[in-house]
Amino acid sequence: MVTLRQLFLANNAQTTDFPLLLEIERAVGVYMYDVQGKPYIDLISGIGVSNLGHGNPYVIKAIKEQVDKYMHLMVYGEYVQTPQVRFAEKLVSLLPEHLDSVYFVNSGAEAVEGALKLAKRFTGRSQIIACHNSYHGSTQGALSVMGNEDYKQAYRPLLPGINFIRFNNVDDLHLITKQTACVIIETVQGEAGIRVPDKTYMQALRKRCMETGTLLILDEIQAAFGRTGKLFAFEHFDIVPDILVLAKALGGGMPIGAFIAPKELMSSLKENPILGHITTFGGHPVCCAAGLAAIEVLLSDNLIEQVDVKAALFRQLLVHPAIKEVRGKGLMLAVELENFELNKKIIDRCIENGVIVDWFLHCTNSMRIAPPLIIAPDEIRKACEVIIEAINYYQ
Repeated sequence: MVTLRQLFLANNAQTTDFPLLLEIERAVGVYMYDVQGKPYIDLISGIGVSNLGHGNPYVIKAIKEQVDKYMHLMVYGEYVQTPQVRFAEKLVSLLPEHLDSVYFVNSGAEAVEGALKLAKRFTGRSQIIACHNSYHGSTQGALSVMGNEDYKQAYRPLLPGINFIRFNNVDDLHLITKQTACVIIETVQGEAGIRVPDKTYMQALRKRCMETGTLLILDEIQAAFGRTGKLFAFEHFDIVPDILVLAKALGGGMPIGAFIAPKELMSSLKENPILGHITTFGGHPVCCAAGLAAIEVLLSDNLIEQVDVKAALFRQLLVHPAIKEVRGKGLMLAVELENFELNKKIIDRCIENGVIVDWFLHCTNSMRIAPPLIIAPDEIRKACEVIIEAINYYQ
């Protein structure tokens, strides 16, 4: 009899020659369970998606109630759909006053594409500046602003007019000029191995963009919704973007993204030509219902207020001569080791022993720690014990 794993390898498109091949039957809270019932602590939240953990009952209830009413009705932006309206209303209420127009899409990459188009359309400029070691998605436009040539060279030519600056380096800000449509930057760099910029740098970046009439796009696809200890990561730096890009935890486990901007900017997509950005499934009513429920749980359960304490516990427990550094913000952490070979061995042993961790695309010697925000202190201790044991095993 053909196994599910064999069918997966035969019929599902593969992204590497070495997939993890875990067969997960169910997931609850911070745990995932394979077909043999073995539990795994999910320390990466599906790469920043499951901030509330798996199977939150309030989110599931919202999904089921919406499914009973309606699912897809029409392409985005034509019908007045209650889940979209209520979700946008909630997001706007939590953001600075001028970020008052929400465009829902399907993913983070699509949100980036929309944000880049909006910046070019509104400013009438074509030059875009991004950062070295950045990651914004894998579609053509998002790939164009990725700051790692290894992942791009096979797909060139990409978008023209892209320049790169060093993250957290004020000496490069002069490269932002009156020909620059936008700067797109992760508020906290993710795939670079969790790099947190200085407040002075972010404020200087904001100032330079204002001086040159350049739009500042902040990509918080990984960093938003409490991950860094604030609802939105830009709150750490006392700045506000012109365009905010969201996804991952936005949908409470369902696929959805958004780019958010002032109405004045967003309105430029409506004319010359009309339908300047369109999407069939963007803002799917079931995803919007799930996302609204997820935000309500996040705020009502005071999960954000607990992030720094839980992060401190990770830092306290992840101490070992082989660990060169634990860096990050809140529960968005990187554990730096000697090299990728050691890191990969430790990751594999952790998974074997029931703790899911991972590495970063642009920083392969560092281990990703980004658990659901609901993780309890005893679960943190248990997970850290497994990590330390794996490090000791290879020392």
